[in-house]
Parts: sequence; C-alpha cells; structure tokens
Amino acid sequence: MSSTTSTSQLQQKLSWLKENGHTGLLTQLQHGLEKEGLRVDLDQELAQTPHPEALGSALTHEHITTDYSEALLEFITPVFEQSSDALQFLADLHRYTYQNLDEELIWPASMPCHLLNESAIPIAHYGDSNVGKMKYIYRVGLENRYGKMMQTIAGIHYNVSMPTAFWPLLQRYSKNTGSLQEFRSASYFSLIRNFRRYSWLLMYLFGASPALCGSFLKGKQHTLETLSEGTLYLPYATSLRMSDLGYSNKAQADLNICFNHLATYASSLNRAIRTPYTPYEKLGVKVNGEYKQLNANVLQIENEYYSDIRPKRVTQSGEKPVHALIARGVEYIEVRNTDINPFLPLGMDQCQADFLDAFLLTCLLMEEREISTEECEQISENHQRVVTRGREPGLTLIKDDQHISLHQWGSDLLSEIQQTAVLLDEANGCTRYSASVQAQQKKLDDPELTPSAQVLNAMRTQNLSHGEFVMQQAKLHRETLLSTPIDQAMQIKLAAMRGNSLQQQQDIEAADQKDFDSYLTEYMAN
Repeated sequence: MSSTTSTSQLQQKLSWLKENGHTGLLTQLQHGLEKEGLRVDLDQELAQTPHPEALGSALTHEHITTDYSEALLEFITPVFEQSSDALQFLADLHRYTYQNLDEELIWPASMPCHLLNESAIPIAHYGDSNVGKMKYIYRVGLENRYGKMMQTIAGIHYNVSMPTAFWPLLQRYSKNTGSLQEFRSASYFSLIRNFRRYSWLLMYLFGASPALCGSFLKGKQHTLETLSEGTLYLPYATSLRMSDLGYSNKAQADLNICFNHLATYASSLNRAIRTPYTPYEKLGVKVNGEYKQLNANVLQIENEYYSDIRPKRVTQSGEKPVHALIARGVEYIEVRNTDINPFLPLGMDQCQADFLDAFLLTCLLMEEREISTEECEQISENHQRVVTRGREPGLTLIKDDQHISLHQWGSDLLSEIQQTAVLLDEANGCTRYSASVQAQQKKLDDPELTPSAQVLNAMRTQNLSHGEFVMQQAKLHRETLLSTPIDQAMQIKLAAMRGNSLQQQQDIEAADQKDFDSYLTEYMAN
C-alpha cells in the first residue's frame, strides 16, 4: 500500500467525522473482553481439581467458564461502551474467582506452567447433556488432532464493534447504494485485511511470551535456546505463543481462508467443515463405542480454525457461527493475538485498550484494498519475523515487495494512528488515546521497553526460571486484586449467577429427548 494513499483516505474520513459533527459516535464503540487463565497449584503444576462448583456451571455461566482444559478458566465480560468498564468487570471476575479458589492461583502468562505430560492435562467436562457431551468430544478431537499441549496456551480476545448509527453515515459518505448489512460486513472485512497487514506491530508492542517452560516441548525438535535450567527462549522473540510453536497445524495451513469478502470467507469455512481429511479419517470418529472426534473433516466445527482476528455475529440457539454471519452479516470483530502480560494483574491495561481502539479504528478508515496471494505470503513472513525476531537490531520487513526497517514502518503507522487518537481524545474529552500512541513510540525507539524484553530481563536479573517468574507474578496479582474489595452489587450478582447456572445445566440435561448419536448427526447435517 502506498502510505500516501492510505493516509489521505484516513485523513479524509477523520475530517468528515469531525466536520459533520459525528465524533460523538466515537464515544459509543462497543467493547467486550475474553481472558483465559490456567488454574495452577502452589507447586507450579496444572490444577487437577474440577472446575470449582462455587464458580457455577462452566456450561451455562455467562461470565465464568472453561476453555479446552478443566483447569483453563475463561472470563467473559458483557459488552460496554467504555473499555474501562470491561476491564473493571474483568477485575471483579478475577476477585470473585480468587475468593473461591483453594490454594490455587491463576497463571498470568500465555505459555503454560510446568506440564508433567499430556495425561496431566484434564479435558473440560460440561455435564451429561447432548450439548455438554458435544463440547467435550470436540476437545477430545483437538487432543487427537493436535495434542493437548497446544491447548494449554492462553490469551486475551479483544472484541470491538462500531455503534449502529455509524454505519448509515459511513455508507452515505462512501456513496454506497447497496444493502446496509452488506456494506457493514464489507467494511469490517476491510478492517480485518488492514489488521492482518499491520498486526505485526501489535506483536512487537505487546508480545509477552519470549520464553517458555521446557516441558512444553519435551521430546520435540525445536530451535529455541536455553535461558536457564528448564527455560527455553529466543533472544529477540516477542510472542512464541503466536509462532509456529503455538496455534498452527498442517491441516489448516492449506485452507487458504480468504478474508477479502464475507462470501468467500464463509464458503472457505463451510468447505473446511464438510471436507474429509485423510489423516483424520484414519483416526476414526467413533471407535469401539468411544468418540475420538466429532467428524473426520478438516475442521470439526468453525471454532477450530485458528486466526488472529475473526468476523463475528452473536448466534441464535443451535445456530452455527458461519450461518449467522451469512444470514445477518458481521456484527463485531474479535482480536485474538493479545498475549497475557505477566506484569499486569489483568494481563492488559487501559493504555493497551486505548491503543487497540485507535489501531482498529485506523484499520477501518484506511484504504480498502484486497489482499493478493503474494501479499498474503508477505504478511505471513512479516508475522513470523516479528514473533520470533521482533527486537533484533536492524530487522527488516517486507512492504510492497520492498524491504523496510521495522522501526521505520512502525513509526509511519504510529503517525497515522496518532491522527485517529487525536479525534478519539476530542470525542471523549481526554488525552488518553494520544498518550497510548506516544507510549508505543517509546517501545519502538527502545526495544528494552517492550513486555517481551522486560520478561527476559526480569528472569535474568532475578535468576528465575519461566515458572518461578510467572508464579511470583501470580502471587503478586492475587494480592493486588484482593486488596480492592469487589463491588457488593457485583458480589451478589455473581453469587446468584452461580446458582442459576447450575440449575440451568440440570434443566438442559433433564430436557434432552434424543440420544447423543442422533443429536450429533442432526447438528452436523444442519
């Protein structure tokens, strides 16, 4: 992309928002957070205990559930206009959980604690209902396809949407006369494409997993170096979580999911959940009466597709995510590449949320241009360079088939994001957004200020292994979080939700009329 064209389009849209009195809409962005965290015991081992009943049902609780493992907590906030409210809600979920954890801690890092072996990773259970069994067997399928280790990696999902009133105004400005739903979806896909072009910058600025416990790669070939006994790392890595060591696999590498249009994205996903994959067929689906996976297709369900950003739409009961997108269009986007920062009690903070808002809004307002196959390859190469070598002196990336220094390109992007931040500041009557951009420029100018460098520095100076360092942070964060009392109304609300969720699970189990085989066949045929 020519920076000039991109900048001029961005400037024009920012000027249009300001001159036509639309900046108030920028105070109404919708935010939601999802954060994962392993439960660990005081010996830095993965908790073997069931999901605490005091937290409610993992199947039906709106805000506290589990992801892959019974020990992998997932906190989900409601949608808020202010990211600060989402962060406050997330803090209260942590506090409430800590009130109900016996001698366990929430692991505040993306890469897991010491893992004895795969058998020490318990798969999450969701009860005896058909929907609960399906969630469990999906996870058994993930184990058989990719192994359990990969499923212990944790992160933060940052969900954002523009206010409803924004879209008709942007459509008129764009002189688009088609359906509003299609225009909105196309605009979100433009945001996604620009995000994919520039998300390497987020990996550099916020990547916080340059090292990991050696048990994660026990018995596997790798190119990592030894930092200390039991700790592996790469000297200039930013996010090993987002590297080939994390969420990647051969079956999905050839999917070539296209983010240029909703129709091609949906058809690519549909094809993947309907196309048999020979290695998975060899595994079998139901063997000796036990399910090994939901089916033998490239993807069991859409959620199995790993991507650093997703177009999303709230689904109706029994509806598949891809069908919801086709029927009603994109509603919000889910940013999935955010590492948990071990230095922060919630894994991220307000400054990072403000920068993400400015970054994502810039991606939306920039030039709309499709991604060619060649550019797609360059995007993958840039991503790989930054997650494994992001702080390497003189590192270059590929932009428009030319090599450019990471520092130069990053500074150019921050100049553009700063323009958006200024308008967000004006709309919100603050200086937070500009300050968040300035904080990132400091990290570009001095790589030692990045979270990845700080993690390595803390381990080196204190002579700590990865596990010892993260455990130290976990204890500090528990103390910090519990030093502020949970809001009384929130305490009462979560206590009520616990009881309601347990009852809901019982009701679902009692209401099942079909045997599981019939239920699964019907779901897959839908």
